[in-house]
Amino acid sequence: MQARDLSVLISVILIIAMLIIPFPSWMLSIFIIINISLALLVLLTSMNMQEPLQFSIFPSLLLLLTLFRLGLNVSTTRSILSKGEAGKVVETFGTFVVGGNVIVGFVVFLILIIIQFVVITKGSERVSEVAARFTLDAMPGKQMSIDADLNAGIITDEEAKKRREKVAQEADFYGAMDGASKFVKGDAIAGIVIVLINIIFGIVIGMLQQDLGLQEAASRYTLLTVGDGIVSQIPALLISTATGIVVTRAASDGNLGSDITKQLFAYPNMLFVAAGTIFLLGVVTPIGPLLTAPIAILLGVLGYMFRKTQQAELVVTEEVEVEEPIQDIKSPEQIMNLIDFDPIEFEFGYGLIPLADANQGGDLLDRIVMIRRQLAIELGMVIPVVRIRDNIQLEPNEYRLKIKGNEVAKGELLLDHYLALGPGIDDDTIEGIHTKEPSFGLPAKWISEAAKDEAEIFGYTVVDPPSVVSTHMTEILKKYAHELLGRHETKQLVDHLKESNPIVVEEVTPNPLSIGDIQKVLAKLLKEKVSIRNLPVIFETLADYGKLSTDPDLLTEYVRQALAKQITSQYTKEGEPLKVVTLSGQIEKLIAEGVHQTEHGNYLSLEPGQSQAIIESIATNIEQLSMQDVSPILLCSPAVRMYVRQLIERYLPDIPVLSYNELEANVEVQSIGVVNT
Repeated sequence: MQARDLSVLISVILIIAMLIIPFPSWMLSIFIIINISLALLVLLTSMNMQEPLQFSIFPSLLLLLTLFRLGLNVSTTRSILSKGEAGKVVETFGTFVVGGNVIVGFVVFLILIIIQFVVITKGSERVSEVAARFTLDAMPGKQMSIDADLNAGIITDEEAKKRREKVAQEADFYGAMDGASKFVKGDAIAGIVIVLINIIFGIVIGMLQQDLGLQEAASRYTLLTVGDGIVSQIPALLISTATGIVVTRAASDGNLGSDITKQLFAYPNMLFVAAGTIFLLGVVTPIGPLLTAPIAILLGVLGYMFRKTQQAELVVTEEVEVEEPIQDIKSPEQIMNLIDFDPIEFEFGYGLIPLADANQGGDLLDRIVMIRRQLAIELGMVIPVVRIRDNIQLEPNEYRLKIKGNEVAKGELLLDHYLALGPGIDDDTIEGIHTKEPSFGLPAKWISEAAKDEAEIFGYTVVDPPSVVSTHMTEILKKYAHELLGRHETKQLVDHLKESNPIVVEEVTPNPLSIGDIQKVLAKLLKEKVSIRNLPVIFETLADYGKLSTDPDLLTEYVRQALAKQITSQYTKEGEPLKVVTLSGQIEKLIAEGVHQTEHGNYLSLEPGQSQAIIESIATNIEQLSMQDVSPILLCSPAVRMYVRQLIERYLPDIPVLSYNELEANVEVQSIGVVNT
C-alpha cells in the first residue's frame, strides 16, 4: 500500500476516534487549523479547474470533510462541557474575532448560518438536482452524436471510446453531486443544533456542577460556543462555496479566475460608463467625490488597459489568419494529407442529402452503426468507419461506394418513391419506373407512395430508399471484407484474442507465423464468406499446422476443415439434404495432375482448352440448379478444393466450393449434378 493511500485510511480512522476518544485541547486546535486549510484548498482547487470532471472525487471528499468537521464539533463540545475550554483557536475566535461580545458573536454566527444555508447551500442543491436530471436526459443524444461523428470519420474509435467514457462519468458525477449537496445542507442544520445544545447544557453544567452564577456561566459557555460555531462555520462556508462553484461550472479552456477576467472585462467601454456613473454618484449625492473618485479613476484605468490589450490581440489575430493559409499550402504535412484516403467512402448527390441529414429525418448514420455491428457479429471483424460526404459531381439521386479509393458499387435512389420487387412473374398492373435492385440485380420498380398498398396486395416486396441503400452497402461490405482486413486490423484482432487466450496466441505469433501470414489466412476465409469470429479455433489450428507449413493456402484449408461445424450450418437447412454439384473422378484427377509445386507455393496449370471446358461444364450445372431455385454448391475432394476455387473464382466468384472434410458426417448430401468434360 502506498503512503498516500495509507494516509487517507489513517485520516478516516482518526475521524472515527474523534467521535469516541477525548482529545487534548492543543490537538483540537491543530485539527481545527487543518480543517480550515483543507476547506481553503478545496475552494481554490474548484476555482482553478476547467471542467467539473477534473475534480470528480469532490462528492466523496465532501462527505469526508463533513464527517471530519462534525467529528471536531463533537470533540470541542465534549471539551467545552467537561473542561470549560476548547483550545486556543476556539478561544481566539470567541474573544478576538468578535471582541469578546457574546451578542455580536452570536449574531455573526447566525449570519454565517443564513448565508450558508439559505443562499449558497439551497442554490447549490437546486443546481445539482437540475444538472443531474438534464445530464441523464441528454445521455442518449450525446451517444448518438458520438456514433454519428464516428461513422462520418470525424473521430477515431479511440476518441469515440473516450467520449463515451466522459459521458458516463458526467452522469455519475452529477448524480453523485445531487446527493452530496444534501451533506452540506445537513451540516448547516447540525451546526445550529450543536450551538444550541452547547449553550443550554453549558449554562446548566456551569450552574450545577461548577457553582457559577447564571450571568457568568452564560458568558463563559456562550462565548466558547459561539467561537466554536464560527470556527466550524467558516470552513463549512468555504466548502459550500466550492460546491456551488463545482456544480455551476461549465467546461471551458481556462479556470474560474481567467474566465471571470476575460468575460467580465470583455467590453472595456463599459468600464468607462461604470467609472462615469460612480463619479457622478459622488458629485450629486452627499457621499462626496472623495470616496467615489478613486474608484472611478481605477475603473477608467482598467478600461484603458483592457482596450489597448484587446486592440493588440486583434492585430495579432489578423496577421496570423493571413499567414496561416500561406503556411498551410507550403507545409509538407499538408501535402502528405492529400495522398490519404479513407478505407470506406459513401458519396451521394445533392438530391440524397436528406438521407443523411438528421434534421430532415434521415437515419443513414444510425443504419451504418447497425450495419457495422451486424457485420462484426456475422464476419468476426470490425468494419472501418464509413466516411459519408456529398459530391456535386454525381447525379442528384446517384450514390457510390468506394473501398480504399476505388469505386466498387453505385446506384440510384428516388427518395419520394418505394422500390417494389416483383413476386417472380411479370405484372404490369403496378405502374412504376423500371429499374434493378442494386444489391442482387433483381428486376424492380420505383413506385409512388400511393401505389405502395396496392403493390403489397399483389405480392410485391416494397422497400423504402434508406433500406435499399443500407442493404446494398451491407452486401458490398461483405463482398469486400477481405480487402478491408489489413495487418493493422489483424493486429487488433490478435490483441483482443490475447486478452482471453494468451497461450494460443503466443504459440502462433510471432513464431512460426507473422501478423502478415495470419492476415492472409483470415482474408482468404473472408473472401469465401467464412466468418472469422471463432478466432480461438482458427488460432488453435494455426498453432497445430503452422509449424509444418507457412503456406497461407494450405493453412486456410486446415482452418476450413477445423470450422466444419460452422461451414455446415452456414449452407444447410434443418431437415433438408444439402444439394450439391460434384466433380467427376476424371476432372479431379486432371486437376490434381495439373498442380505444380514451386518454392513459392503450389499453383494450377491446365491447358486453356481444358480450363475452358471445366468452367463451362460447371456453369451449365449451376445454371440448371438456379432454374430449379436451388442455391448452387460445388463439392469436391479436399486435395483439389483450393485449386478448383482458383480456377473458377474469376468467372464464378459467388459459387461456394466445399470439400468433403468441411461437412459434418451426419449431413445428408444429395448430388444433383456432375461436372464432366
